[in-house]
Amino acid sequence: MSSDFLVVIPARLGSTRLSEKPLRVLNGKPLIEWVYRAVSSFCDNVLVATDSERVLKIIEDAGGKAVLTPSGLPSGTDRVAEAVRKSDLKFEYIINVQGDEPFVKAEHVLPIVERLRKGDRFATVAVPFSSFEEVDKPSNVKVVRDREGYGIYFSRSPIPFDRDGNLLSEDYLKHVGIYGFKKDALFDFVSWDEGFLEKAEKLEQLRILEHGEKIYVCVVEHYGMGVDTEEDLLKAEKLLKEKFNGC
Repeated sequence: MSSDFLVVIPARLGSTRLSEKPLRVLNGKPLIEWVYRAVSSFCDNVLVATDSERVLKIIEDAGGKAVLTPSGLPSGTDRVAEAVRKSDLKFEYIINVQGDEPFVKAEHVLPIVERLRKGDRFATVAVPFSSFEEVDKPSNVKVVRDREGYGIYFSRSPIPFDRDGNLLSEDYLKHVGIYGFKKDALFDFVSWDEGFLEKAEKLEQLRILEHGEKIYVCVVEHYGMGVDTEEDLLKAEKLLKEKFNGC
């Protein structure tokens, strides 16, 4: 199914908003297993990068590959880079699918791969919002693009600010936690220091912009949801039960 790209799923046990998030059970399976199985449905080359022996065992029991990484790494992408170093796998493109994205599909990842194949060093994905209630949530990251599709800024605040009140909810773009890197760009990223904006927003993708690089933002029509809060956990479980008929 895939030959030139590797998907790495970072799964850190500690989480500020949701305790032991990768292990939280949704519809009978740990969250991290749902993410692994979702990615494996369209990609042969999948690796989970974790700081937890329990996560390691879950993935291996599911027939997957996982690698242990230090717990103190500053971001998910740093964890991805460490896993790539340790595994010494030879892929030109590295895709980082966050370990809290159980509804990821090929249509969310393959456009990123295509941008990398066309020469972009960094790429990610976004989806239009469906309600202003979701736009206002700081856990939902917003992104604005330039006319060529490259990210101008990412924020937990609603951007752009709608001074005249004319925008619709779908005019706002929600960033989805999937990133693509050329391999050399991945290692450049983790060698850069965290800047003021990244520290303020707690958004690692801002490191790319603060260092003068571009990140292409692919827009897709639909996306399920990521799991960041207890409320998200309940919503995700409901969606999974509907999808798999409660099995």
